Amino acid sequence: MTTAKSQNFEWINSLRLIALLAVIVLHTAAIPLGQYGHIPINTWLAADLYNSLVRFAVPVFVMITGALLLHREYELGNFLQKRLSRVVAPFLFWSLVYIGYSWYNEELVFDGDTLANIKQVLHQLKYGSCYHLWYVYMLIGLYFFIPIISKFVRNATKREIEYFLIMWLVVMIISQPYIVRFNPQVNLHYFAGYAGYLVLGHYLTFNFDRRKNIVLVMFILFVSILCIIFWGTYLVYKYASFITLLYEPLGPAIVLLASAVFLMGRFTKMELPAFVKQAQDFACKFNFGIYLSHALVLYFLDDLFGINYKLCAPLTSIPVTAIICFLLSLLLVWLLSKLPFIGKWVAGI
Repeated sequence: MTTAKSQNFEWINSLRLIALLAVIVLHTAAIPLGQYGHIPINTWLAADLYNSLVRFAVPVFVMITGALLLHREYELGNFLQKRLSRVVAPFLFWSLVYIGYSWYNEELVFDGDTLANIKQVLHQLKYGSCYHLWYVYMLIGLYFFIPIISKFVRNATKREIEYFLIMWLVVMIISQPYIVRFNPQVNLHYFAGYAGYLVLGHYLTFNFDRRKNIVLVMFILFVSILCIIFWGTYLVYKYASFITLLYEPLGPAIVLLASAVFLMGRFTKMELPAFVKQAQDFACKFNFGIYLSHALVLYFLDDLFGINYKLCAPLTSIPVTAIICFLLSLLLVWLLSKLPFIGKWVAGI
């Protein structure tokens, strides 16, 4: 078993940036994916390919959180204060920004009724003022659970952790469409949800040692699962109703895809040039702010400049748009971080 002290976590920065860029690619490709039958099939297939390619993003984010946090002992109040303060303040700021954008875009209408306007804002805060903010609600829930699950992980044997992961996978499988009809009445929801990714990230970091050709094996696994998700999603869109079946983060296909990416990130040895490492560390500092702001940047790239999946051939335009969005989001949150007093809070650092 690898101890926390012997772990080198430098690979996590690279993996975190890959996952962040994957999220932006995912949201860039999401619009054409929802237009099946109304756009050329080659455009839709490109969107399907990129969606399939990057669906590991959020699970890998959660696995990184598990790798970094579950091996530590916490004082409950201090942990919650520190973690939640770093998340809630920028989250509220950007939630209000997206509410303002919805008002500017005439999706929300405010009138002279102050109470009704407040209710609209609170409704948006309750359910999320933008599509990507669901991740923050989920992350806050995980933070409440981490002080509990970390005690289990730190004191459990390897076999007990494996038991938890096996039960998590079993519950996940029997919860899938078509299979759910065979789900027994035994209540197993205690093993469900994103907490499994926390434990999986810890397990693959501290209980999974390097094996021969592990990177090659994980690459083959990644490509194999990618092909299944890509072609399977096309067939599901064409013939069935559960159109996101293979995309679901809490599904066995994405668990395998995310695990392959995580292990490739952990075991790929690459010496980065000094300037690349400095750029990577700089971008990682603003990782959360980039996540919070990138949807707004995507909106304006599309509305003001026509930069979206239609820019050129979608195989090119989707990653190009995502890279432009990433760089502009980084610039935006870096500039916001320079604001006096509130800079670090609104920039998410």
